Amino acid sequence: MPATSSGAQLRGQGYSLHGCPCGFAGDPLKECRCTPLQIRRYLTRISGPLWDRLDLICQVPRVQYEDLHSDQPAEPSAVVRQRVEEARARQRERLKPYGINCNAQLSGRLLRQMVELTPESRRLLREAYRKLALSARSHDRILKTARTIADLEGSPQVQTHHLAEALSYRLPINEE
Repeated sequence: MPATSSGAQLRGQGYSLHGCPCGFAGDPLKECRCTPLQIRRYLTRISGPLWDRLDLICQVPRVQYEDLHSDQPAEPSAVVRQRVEEARARQRERLKPYGINCNAQLSGRLLRQMVELTPESRRLLREAYRKLALSARSHDRILKTARTIADLEGSPQVQTHHLAEALSYRLPINEE
């Protein structure tokens, strides 16, 4: 499997997981000293059913020195907040007839009504479902995340790139 970035973390209720016991798997500056077996054992500290309940699993790379001292301003929090508020408003409006407020509350049946997949998207999801041995719960969480990504982009339909991004957030922290 590909290596993770340094600082790869899984956060949930105060829990942090780096990609390996030494914390340097995939780090471009410091070499990981863990064996593949040590990494596999380390990653199995979290059970499959718990991994399955996580919506987003993000690998966070080391911040480069140049980025810390860049004159390029980061996207202002107010801009991000506005985009999130607009996405939430779209969700509330779309889901109002069903008595729910956000995509996270969608039941499996209603979710399938709200997320119509193109043939290309359906193939992508089917292949990921099989190759990653996803559960029905993971399948639905991927669709909810894809619907939310589309809402953040202002897209009325879930496109293949929304689904691909949602799938990327379901990939477990990789080992070397």
